[in-house]
Amino acid sequence: MSLKERREREKEERRKQILDAARALLFDKGLNATSMNQIAKQAEIGVATIYFYYKSKEDLFAALQVEGLNLLYLKLEKACGNETDPAKKLKTAAQVYLKFSRDNKDYFDIINYFLSAPDQIFTPDLKGQVDKHGNIIIAIVEKYIKEGIESRIFKKVDSRRHSILFWATLYGLTHFKKLKNTILKGETFKDLFEYSVDNFISTLKAS
Repeated sequence: MSLKERREREKEERRKQILDAARALLFDKGLNATSMNQIAKQAEIGVATIYFYYKSKEDLFAALQVEGLNLLYLKLEKACGNETDPAKKLKTAAQVYLKFSRDNKDYFDIINYFLSAPDQIFTPDLKGQVDKHGNIIIAIVEKYIKEGIESRIFKKVDSRRHSILFWATLYGLTHFKKLKNTILKGETFKDLFEYSVDNFISTLKAS
């Protein structure tokens, strides 16, 4: 291994060390209660070292959001990769998202935290980086809808807008889980979720 390669590997290991510390604190304490000093202490390195890799706390947490989006992307690709029916792909994608919200709640909360007020948290540059990865998730559904249109299973629609609408529907539904004792009283969330997904897909079906 060359000196250059060794240095690059050491940098990657240090980035991972910092992200591991930030992730642990963020998941435990939340964004506002976590400081760079705490992250440095958790990682057992100096604060100046963190600033060498990440310009700010927001920069660091943006990296964690990208990490979560990439994890969701891999789960979607794995679950839907062997499916051929576009409608079933959409249903599977919805179930993956719901499962991600439960099994990877910490990442899910990070993503949603930043979605709630991105302009207040991120600089335009950071927002652009996160949006790039978010668009990859949207593009997956857009691809499924296009496949359905090309195979004439779905009618001709604006695939981009409908992919955004699909994710917006899932996003809203997952937050409705908190209302099980009020608005959703007497409803089974799972049934409501599946009903909403099926209803969305039915609006795409060619007559």
